[in-house]
Amino acid sequence: MKAVIQQRYGDPAQVLTVGEAPRPEPGPGEVLVRLRATSVNTPDWIAVAGVPYVLRLGPRPAGAIRGTDVAGEVAALGDGVTGFAVGDAVFGSVWASKMTRAGTFAEYTVAPAALLVPKPASVTFEDAAASVMSGLTALVAFTESAPVRPGQRVLVNGASGGVGTFAVQIAKHYGAHVTGVCGPKNVDLVRELGADVAIDYTAVDFTAGIERYDTILDNVLNHPPSRSFRVLAPDGVFIPNSVGISGGLLAGLGRFARASLLGRLGRARVRTAAGEATLERLTALAGLLDSGAVAPVVDRVYALEETPAAVAHMLGHHARGNIVISMRP
Repeated sequence: MKAVIQQRYGDPAQVLTVGEAPRPEPGPGEVLVRLRATSVNTPDWIAVAGVPYVLRLGPRPAGAIRGTDVAGEVAALGDGVTGFAVGDAVFGSVWASKMTRAGTFAEYTVAPAALLVPKPASVTFEDAAASVMSGLTALVAFTESAPVRPGQRVLVNGASGGVGTFAVQIAKHYGAHVTGVCGPKNVDLVRELGADVAIDYTAVDFTAGIERYDTILDNVLNHPPSRSFRVLAPDGVFIPNSVGISGGLLAGLGRFARASLLGRLGRARVRTAAGEATLERLTALAGLLDSGAVAPVVDRVYALEETPAAVAHMLGHHARGNIVISMRP
């Protein structure tokens, strides 16, 4: 099968090559999926670039295929798999708590059957792929980490990114008054997604305002947590999103550590929003997509052969919404 293979760490254009790789075979409880689309997420460029450098102390990436989001058709079933048939359109993830043995920057992948759900007919493969990690992270933030109730005031910092565009829509769907913070070029987009207020961060510092928010989802590094805490309502929740943090894994973990320390000192309640796929979460996300309550914002669709450029685009930290890789002609 055709696949994008990583041999070492570094610049995506230099370390990712398109070549041939053995087609994986599904084991017990797994499904072989013929991929039609996948997407590029923060963990992908981190794994390709090998930053922070401590990551390079682990196993070398020779022969690695990156990517986790799945959208495609069932090609074969492993032992014990029920509920699917060859040809079914599905979407989901290969990513679970343990390291997976197959990536999605390829024509085929294997995924746990428990991490796949039927793709709604109303949703394209590209849109389904764009929704998995970003959509699940936003969904977890506002239904589990800090469940949104009608009338609450929610702020999404980094509202025009992959997680942020979903977060605005999901918070609005559940009845929140939503403020989205973004760059000047994306103010109109954030309003179109449903935000009641869209703030251009180059013109207004939301942490200096008088408005107070029940929940703040922080996807970017333009303010330390202590400043964001100033505008939290009493008993408000701060969610430092390491998946969406533009500075990468180390920056995201550092942000969370600082926020957690302040939280333990009584400054605010701090919660995580790990968008790990589960059957229940994927089913809920599929329902939102099928109903039209949420829809992904896709910055650009790349062909499989253009994956190095797609990862480099993600590495630039200026994507508007999500970056998709399509395997369809």
